[in-house]
Order: sequence, then C-alpha cells, then structure tokens
Amino acid sequence: MAKGPDAFRTISEAAEELNVPQHVLRFWETKFSFIRPMKRAGGRRFYRPQDVAILRGVRRLLYEDGYTIKGVQRLHREEGLKRLAAAGQGEAAPLASAEMILDLEATPGEALDAGSRARLSEALGALEAAQARLDALLRR
Repeated sequence: MAKGPDAFRTISEAAEELNVPQHVLRFWETKFSFIRPMKRAGGRRFYRPQDVAILRGVRRLLYEDGYTIKGVQRLHREEGLKRLAAAGQGEAAPLASAEMILDLEATPGEALDAGSRARLSEALGALEAAQARLDALLRR
C-alpha cells in the first residue's frame, strides 16, 4: 500500500524517493540548518512533504547543478526555502557564481590572485554561453 502525497516519510522512504543513502540525509541535517525533520520518541525522523520537496531541491543543486554545500547555503540565505523547493520541481537554478560551484574561498593553502579570479570568471562565462547554446540546440 503506497502512502499518499501528504503522508510523512521515514528516513528510509525519503532516501529511497530521493535516490540517496540515509546517511546523506543525516549529513545534510548537519550542514543545512533549514533541514529539520520531525523527530519522535527514540529519535526516529519523519519528513513532511515540504521537507522532501526542499531535500529534492538540495539534491538537484548539489548533484546536477554543481553547487557546493556553501553555495546551497548561500542560495538559501539569499532566496529562501521556496527557491530550494522550486529547484526540486525542475525550475532552473540561477546561474551560480564561481564561488558557489568551486568554493574558491575555502581552497586550503592557496589564495587566488585577482588575475586568476578574472581568468576563472571569464572561463565560467564561456562555459555558461556554451551551455546556453547547447540548451537551445536541445530544444529544437
């Protein structure tokens, strides 16, 4: 018997629906303060439908759109939970800055100088233009 769309999901059901291991959902709880499933006696997690929608958006941003954890945190800060849930429904994520994708600020041991940043930004622009051309070709 399948659950209805408004039913709460256990961690195993949510993980299966999102096609990620359960430990990934637990890890995301530590990295994203906005992921807070209900916890019952014994610590069992139950995800509301809106929780699953947000998780679906986080998964897409991380796995398909190339965002870093810091990038998703920043997107949440700047645009809110509705934007994350919309990403899970297939809405295109905003073009990420190089920092959101590559996490340049956290590169251990080496800082990028202004010239390197400019070249990286230029390369990102070229890649975005190429992606737009490919998207246009695929729409034909």
